[in-house]
Amino acid sequence: MTDIIGNAAAQSAFAAAMQSGALHHAWLFTGPQGVGKASFARLAAMRMLADGRGGSTEPCGFAVPAGDPTRALIEAGSHPDFRLLTRLPKDPEKPDQDLARSITIAQVRTLQPLFATTPSMSPRRVVMIDAIDDLERGGSNALLKNLEEPPAGTIFLLVSHAPGRLLPTIRSRCRVLRFEALTPDEVAMTLRQVQPDLDHNEISALVRASEGAPGRALRYAGLDIASLDEAIARIADEGDRDNGHRLRLAKSLAGKASQPRYEAFLDRVPAFIARAARDRSGVRLKTALDAHAAARDLSAAAIGLSLDAQATVFELAGILATLRT
Repeated sequence: MTDIIGNAAAQSAFAAAMQSGALHHAWLFTGPQGVGKASFARLAAMRMLADGRGGSTEPCGFAVPAGDPTRALIEAGSHPDFRLLTRLPKDPEKPDQDLARSITIAQVRTLQPLFATTPSMSPRRVVMIDAIDDLERGGSNALLKNLEEPPAGTIFLLVSHAPGRLLPTIRSRCRVLRFEALTPDEVAMTLRQVQPDLDHNEISALVRASEGAPGRALRYAGLDIASLDEAIARIADEGDRDNGHRLRLAKSLAGKASQPRYEAFLDRVPAFIARAARDRSGVRLKTALDAHAAARDLSAAAIGLSLDAQATVFELAGILATLRT
C-alpha cells in the first residue's frame, strides 16, 4: 500500500503519537465519507504491526513495502493481531452483492477470544471498525466495555462519517482525528494513482463530482458522470413541462445493466439540490430545502426498499424540476 494523499495534518498528528511511545488506545477517525479515513486506518494498522514485529521494515511514511510479512498477512486477511469489523454480505456465498444493514453484536463478541490472549507477532494488536456508524446498539454497548478497560497492547481505530450519532461514552473514550475534504489537485492525484488508465477528461469530470472525496469519485469511474450531471442540471434549470426529459432519463437508468449509473443518480440528485440551496433565499430557498428533504428520503429508501428504478428516477427528476419555479 502506498501513502495516502491529502490530510497531511491528520497523518502527522498520528505519526507523532506513534513516535511518542504513548499512543492512545482508541482513535476516532472522522470526516466526510470517501476522503481516505479507512484507507489511512488500514495503512496505520499495517505500519504499527510491522514496526512492532521489528525486522527489516524501514520507516517510509506509513507505507509498508511489498513483500513485508506483516503486509502480506493483512492483505491475505490472516494476520493474527489484526481484526477488521465491517458489514458482512447478506449471503456469504455472494460476497460481492448486498451487505447487511449493520455490524452486529455477534461480530463484536468474536473479539473476546482474541482479547483473552496476548498478541502473537508484536506487542500490539489492532482492531479496526469501518464504519462504527454501522454498529448496532447492542454492539456499541459491547464495544464500550473494551474501550473502558482496553486489553493490553490493543489499539482501536474507529472510522466514522457521522460521529454525532455515536454514543457519547464511545466518543469520550477516543482521541478524535479529523479528516477534511481533499483539494481538487489531491483528488486528481489520487485518481491517477489508483486508476492510471483514466483519461484527462474523465478525471476532470470525476474531480468535479467528488466534492473533495476520492472514494466518491472512484465509485463513479466509468459511468460517464459528466452526462448524468448535465441531465440533472438541465431538468433543474429548464423544468420539464411535458415530462420528456424525465421519461428519457428514467428509461436510460432502468434495467440491471444500468444499476451503477442509477445508484450514482440517487447520490447526485440530493447533492445537486443541496448545492443549489446555498445560493437561494426566501421562497426559493424554502423550495430547495423541501426538494432536498424529499430527494434525500426517496434516494435513501430506493435501494433498501427495492423501489422500481424507472419510477424512482421519474419521481426524483420531478423533484428536481421544482427548482425551476
